[in-house]
Amino acid sequence: MAIVYDELIALDIPAREVSFTDRETMLYALSVGMGQDPMDLDELPFVFEKNLTALPSLSTVICWDDSWTPRTGINYVMVVHGEQRITLHKPMPPSGRVKSKIRIKDVFDKGAGKGAIMLVENTISDATSGDTLVTLLSTTFARGDGGFGGPLRKPEELPPKPHVIPDRAADAGVTLKTQPNQALFYRLCGDRNPLHAEPAFAAAAGFPRPILHGLCSYGIAVRAVVKAACNHDPSKIADINARFTAPVFPGETIHTELWRDDNIVSFRARVAERDVVVLDHGRVELRG
Repeated sequence: MAIVYDELIALDIPAREVSFTDRETMLYALSVGMGQDPMDLDELPFVFEKNLTALPSLSTVICWDDSWTPRTGINYVMVVHGEQRITLHKPMPPSGRVKSKIRIKDVFDKGAGKGAIMLVENTISDATSGDTLVTLLSTTFARGDGGFGGPLRKPEELPPKPHVIPDRAADAGVTLKTQPNQALFYRLCGDRNPLHAEPAFAAAAGFPRPILHGLCSYGIAVRAVVKAACNHDPSKIADINARFTAPVFPGETIHTELWRDDNIVSFRARVAERDVVVLDHGRVELRG
């Protein structure tokens, strides 16, 4: 089954309502490595119900739903996360009932043997008030699905170019160690793709062993931003965007470099053990 552009754009993905509690919020924070030091009073509000605070990237898991993906015609064994953007219209609440509406915003054919890029938008709103809380925009790189065709593109219709990291030494850096079983914890937040747990499945996808979820690496980088640029106050974040450039293996150390320019924070994350950049072109907009 191959991609059919018009059918994919017209794909109707039903809206869902989801409730989440302090349990999901704390589990997510623990799954991106918070709370390893029980005496760290800065991280305690993210993992303890007293004065509970949610990381902005919690929004990527509370409405997780990949049940519609078989309908796309994409070979999901060959899929990797390309980019993730989070636009926070309001600070992420630590509990509530929300409505999630997913749509395939666009698909770009890179050519036969070169893969395809699919843009997926998820609008999350408060189920009671109807107020939009978060807009998620994810880029999926379907490595095995190029050559399907699709419309001709004008330059303004192509995906935007990535954010440019400043050409100077970083203003700050945060080093965070992942655990060997990090992916096994993180998958309990919603994404149970066997790529992150089953060695045989990882081998079929071309990896020597199960890899960490890209969004887990992303959440760890968000932790670094919240720590270094926001003094552990995530309500200061209005928008986050970054590109996934390489996988992380559970147990590796992620070092995130940050550059501050007024209300814009640029960031890049690399695995210390292999000196490989795993998240690049990171851009955070802080509220004024």
